Amino acid sequence: MIERLKKIKERYEELTKELIDPNVLADMQSWQKKSKEQASLAPIVEKFDEYEKVQKDMTDAEELLKSEKDADMIAMLNDEFYSGKEKLKKIEDELKILLLPKDENDEGNVIVEIRAGVGGDEAGIFAGDLFRMYNMFADKNNFKVEVLDENVGENGVMKEVSFMVTGKGAFSKFKYESGVHRVQRVPVTESSGRIHTSTATVAVLPEAKNVQIEINEKDLQIDYYRSGGAGGQHVNKTESAIRITHIPTGIVVACQDERSQGKNREKAMNWLKSKLYDYYQSQEDSAYAEKRKLQVGGGERCEKIRTYNYPQSRVTDHRINMTIYSLENFMNGDIGEMVKALEIADQQAKLASIEE
Repeated sequence: MIERLKKIKERYEELTKELIDPNVLADMQSWQKKSKEQASLAPIVEKFDEYEKVQKDMTDAEELLKSEKDADMIAMLNDEFYSGKEKLKKIEDELKILLLPKDENDEGNVIVEIRAGVGGDEAGIFAGDLFRMYNMFADKNNFKVEVLDENVGENGVMKEVSFMVTGKGAFSKFKYESGVHRVQRVPVTESSGRIHTSTATVAVLPEAKNVQIEINEKDLQIDYYRSGGAGGQHVNKTESAIRITHIPTGIVVACQDERSQGKNREKAMNWLKSKLYDYYQSQEDSAYAEKRKLQVGGGERCEKIRTYNYPQSRVTDHRINMTIYSLENFMNGDIGEMVKALEIADQQAKLASIEE
């Protein structure tokens, strides 16, 4: 690991020199590429500098101990040496995490799909609650939410909703939300006060805007229809909504967010590209495909990743056995603590895999 870190530091210093070279400055595209690479290496180099400083302090303390006679000074040097040893171990662990392969989708936008699962109207109400929760979480992170498509029943209950979250790092904040979410509470329609269990499924896709995926127009069935929704002058007036079916895979996307047919088509094609990217990735990696099947499943109560228990005001993530006893705040978008814990667990699993 140390040799690898030394090479990274050499590359960082090399890039630092190149970025002030007039020839590089004259080529903006090259300068931006090198600047981006340098920025990605900076956290690793900073942590490695810290590692080397602690290591040097330990070596100096060890050398001084060889000739020191004063008892108080010996005690102080020993404290410095052993505290440095503990600090060094912590920095090593941090460096290992920094050296883990980066998810190329982390910095990009994300598409989230929520569907009501088991539980009738209560499942639809819960799907709406999750949508509200993610909206508030996105707002806390200064992300923008754009609804791509939604299906709301006549009774106002949400059957499904698909939306895009845009902003740097959006995918990294939402990627652990894929799976079946289970709620335990007394529905507003329940007169006897019995606790019901309902589910909603969440699927998370990276936006594949810059991915080269060839889509043959002959493979597409495109339908235009009138937008539906809560109101507005354009609703149900023009056929601006669009539904695109990719015939070879059976994947369907629909978009009615924009007034313009052209804009809805652009959004729908981008969404289709993301779903095809995810589909083809799963085909290439059978392990990934099985993982995704387990995550999303069919909305059955047993296929859960997280439980929201209202009577006990707790939310439990079953993948990391973590429980937070502040359900109201969680449903108001304060899910950052859980997201961070899932990220750490993922990093630890990757480290364990590498060390094996």
